[in-house]
Amino acid sequence: MDNLKTHTAAAFYETFEPKEAKKLWDRIEFVYTPKHGSWLNMAEIELHVLNGQCLNKHIATMQEVEDEVIAWQRARNKKESRINWQFTTKDARIKLKRLYPSIHN
Repeated sequence: MDNLKTHTAAAFYETFEPKEAKKLWDRIEFVYTPKHGSWLNMAEIELHVLNGQCLNKHIATMQEVEDEVIAWQRARNKKESRINWQFTTKDARIKLKRLYPSIHN
């Protein structure tokens, strides 16, 4: 799971009665993805670029927002822009070592 701030015990207590929240919390083991290894980071990077290159000005109507985003998206796709994603499976196995089974002879 990602590191979203709603993924905490407090979220259970905000949603359920304390007894039920505790019961549910005790049944779950949270395993967080490394902050630098989540696929969500790629989406967040792209949204940050969109915000900085396209949505960083006043746009009066929703239709104008849609038109601007479509134009930005076409230009970005035409340039074949990519994110330099460097978190590999090998990195994941090191970072998340405790989650992988080990075989002992």
